[in-house]
Amino acid sequence: MLILNILFIIVGLVALVGGADVLVRGAASLANRLRVSALIIGLTVVSFGTSAPELTVNIVAALNGSPDLALGNIIGSNIANIFLILGITSVIAPLTVKSNTVWKEIPLALLGVVLLLVMGNDRFIDGVEFNAITRTDGLVLISLMGIFMYYIIGMARAERQESSLEDENEEIKQYSVGASIGLTVAGLGALIVGGQVLVSNAVAIAQAAGLSEALIGLTIVGIGTSLPELATSVVAALKKHTDIAIGNAVGSNIFNVLWVIGVTSVILQLPFDAQINVDILVSIGATLLLFIYMFIGKRRSLGRYEGVSFLVLYAMYLAYLFMRG
Repeated sequence: MLILNILFIIVGLVALVGGADVLVRGAASLANRLRVSALIIGLTVVSFGTSAPELTVNIVAALNGSPDLALGNIIGSNIANIFLILGITSVIAPLTVKSNTVWKEIPLALLGVVLLLVMGNDRFIDGVEFNAITRTDGLVLISLMGIFMYYIIGMARAERQESSLEDENEEIKQYSVGASIGLTVAGLGALIVGGQVLVSNAVAIAQAAGLSEALIGLTIVGIGTSLPELATSVVAALKKHTDIAIGNAVGSNIFNVLWVIGVTSVILQLPFDAQINVDILVSIGATLLLFIYMFIGKRRSLGRYEGVSFLVLYAMYLAYLFMRG
């Protein structure tokens, strides 16, 4: 059985890498065809699609009565998106970040995780007898997601009126609109299937080894469901589509909290273990550090030095998790 699990993990990885390549080709071409920037596609189509594994895992975990796995999945994924994914991607190719991302998307990602900290600590803040992400909390998060999408649509409309976009990404291989959409959908499908195959088999191995549900969520499931973002961002960086890379990671963090946690908690109230506060604080710190790095060295840029520091911090965090048990 162990050998079969390992084989399926390899199959999942192949599907993730192949799907990421197809997705980036389709999304970059679609951006040019629709005369919007690659950043917009990264923040919407790519982020929504690569967050699909988190949504699937969370709904299944919530329905199966595993709230620690559901919350750990999102927090672990968000930490991995910044420390691991942006760390690896910026080491491969320095990422230039647009002004809107610095002043709007990154702060919104920070707001989302701060809200999660506030919403989960009912016992401390409201003096009640329970901690939970309630259906009311979920509706608030989904409403904020609606505001974010309204902002993205408005930004897309503004960009379509700028003639300079006609020359953006001239080196991108062009496909028809239909072919671009087809490639994007096919890539997303491969990412979702690959992510699910990999995570389910990794969790099976972890459970056999006697690891806790929270630890599995924060590490194996959190990293596993972030693999679509990692594969997509690395391929985007190699192809010099850095807007897709940074937009994908930041957009996924926004989607994960506002949409995935929002939808999951509306379906079923999520009990909140106070121990995960430490991990939420790590996520807040990672997002703050990303924002600070926008003003250190070359402005609005994430270079190799910053990428290495992210990877070192992530290694330290993983070591802490395994010591915590």
